[in-house]
Amino acid sequence: MNEIIAQKLRLLPDSPGCYQMKENGKIIYVGKAVNLKNRVRSYFHGHDHTPKVAAMVSHITDFDIILCRTNLEALILECNLIKLHKPYYNILLKDDKHYPYIRINLNEPFPRVTLARRQTADGAKYFGPYIGATAVREVLEHLKKLFPLRTCSHHLPEHGPKRPCMNYEIGRCLGPCCGKCTEEEYRAVVRRVMAFLNGKYQDVTEELDREMRQAAKALQFEKAARLRDQIRDIQGLMQRQQAIQTSGVEQDVFALAQDGLDAMAQVLYVRNGHILGGDSFALPREGKEDPGEVLFDFIVQFYEGDRKPAREILCPGLPGEISADLEEWLRQRRGGACSLTVPQRGDKRALTLLAEKNARDALEKRNAKKQVQYERTLGAAAELARAIGMEDVPRRIEGYDISNTQGAQNVASMVVFIDGAPAPKEYRHYRIKSFEGANDFAAMNEVLGRRFRRCFAEDPKERWPLPDLVLIDGGPEQLQFAREAMLAAGADVPMFGLAKRLEEIFLPGQEESILIDHHSPALHLIQRIRDEAHRFAITYHRSLRGKAGMHSALEDIPGIGPARRTALLQFFKSVKAIREASMEELKQVSGMNAASARAVYDWAHPRQE
Repeated sequence: MNEIIAQKLRLLPDSPGCYQMKENGKIIYVGKAVNLKNRVRSYFHGHDHTPKVAAMVSHITDFDIILCRTNLEALILECNLIKLHKPYYNILLKDDKHYPYIRINLNEPFPRVTLARRQTADGAKYFGPYIGATAVREVLEHLKKLFPLRTCSHHLPEHGPKRPCMNYEIGRCLGPCCGKCTEEEYRAVVRRVMAFLNGKYQDVTEELDREMRQAAKALQFEKAARLRDQIRDIQGLMQRQQAIQTSGVEQDVFALAQDGLDAMAQVLYVRNGHILGGDSFALPREGKEDPGEVLFDFIVQFYEGDRKPAREILCPGLPGEISADLEEWLRQRRGGACSLTVPQRGDKRALTLLAEKNARDALEKRNAKKQVQYERTLGAAAELARAIGMEDVPRRIEGYDISNTQGAQNVASMVVFIDGAPAPKEYRHYRIKSFEGANDFAAMNEVLGRRFRRCFAEDPKERWPLPDLVLIDGGPEQLQFAREAMLAAGADVPMFGLAKRLEEIFLPGQEESILIDHHSPALHLIQRIRDEAHRFAITYHRSLRGKAGMHSALEDIPGIGPARRTALLQFFKSVKAIREASMEELKQVSGMNAASARAVYDWAHPRQE
């Protein structure tokens, strides 16, 4: 604790407000407090901090405070400051997507059902939000099967009759564009769709059942059969839905899982008594923090964007002194009634337990995925180091390959893996300059010499970092040429070759090769580097070969550059027409003068020796 912090701690007031912890002028944490004096002092006078708080305190060089009149004011200010500064030690949700809605534009004479990313006050009816566009498209697909509404973008009504589309022919549309239904008939189906989306399945099926019986009584058996199929499909869809409560409710259910290092927050979305889906959010470094405070901060961050709180928020527990402020803040965000509930029993408690189960499952899957990723990257690099006798784990591994076609377009590639993962921005291409023809050994020698000389460039800005390990695609001979070039450039970096036949590893100065288990992550890492170097070299070689095959005859004319070639082709449209043009016609082309016209004319009419 420096003198600046000690002086400010003595002057802290007994007031609600926000505090901003800083490291060399940069804000690293924003917090709120009912009593700034007690809260801020606890960071510097206490010793039983969690690992996250202890790490943060060790970086603090200064702090500032902003006084507020009420706790709610401090909460709102904290949200704004976090959103503005994005401090490292605060919970920051990376998810900025807009959850989609189903939109029915009732201002149209024949409304359509569409997907919308935002809910606006435009007179349309919105249903949702749904958890991802896939969920919306699934619902829209059900609606298309159940209710024959149009999906086209025609502006109806149109003047003059139109031919019915395929949707009308297969019973997926009432055909309003061609006068096959009245506006009132169409609106009746729209009302059923809205009832369906509001969860009133029973009302829809009862209405359809009445129409089916009337159609059958009137001997309209095809219509009755279609209505019967609609009823069956709706009932089947209802059975697949998981009903949580009998009443139509709107709830967001929150829960948290912690593993001592990180945490995972889970949100379940309940609309009209049915779970529509859920989302999980990883919270790094929150594994040992107080779960109530973590959940409180998460909920605030979750609704800080354009998300609208549900009518009821369920969560397992929050700090008592701030839950009332959070509930008031949620009401303001919603623009209406919103209750914050910590259920102890019954269906609501079952929902929070279900959310906790999902949070634990998501955290376990994330940890398993991180473990697999570690084994494929850093773990594989560590295993490779052991296999070839390196003391340190190589962070930067470079792989090289040569590519040519019978000695033509001789090129090489350098790919870079950092911490076991590709770093494409570090990749480089080489064109072989010192010779022509097929000689992979000499090509590898040239490329490695050029690469390592860059490590010792006079200008520091042009220097390249030394790799920790180099992979040569080839056997002992290619490895020897590559190593000689590296040593001649003044570098000495661990290097090995990989022969393709048996995936043997060759080390400099060793006759015996090394065979690594084919199931080993280390071998898989080597193969990924080798394959990436080969792919990168082949891609570059093909691009050069393609450019060589696209040579234009006009490029052989002396004094005719790209601009004049383009002007000639735009004027005459073809090379044949250019060959047949007279001197006067050539002079008329933009950018051409007497000398350039003469050059083109002489090229087109070579003198006979």
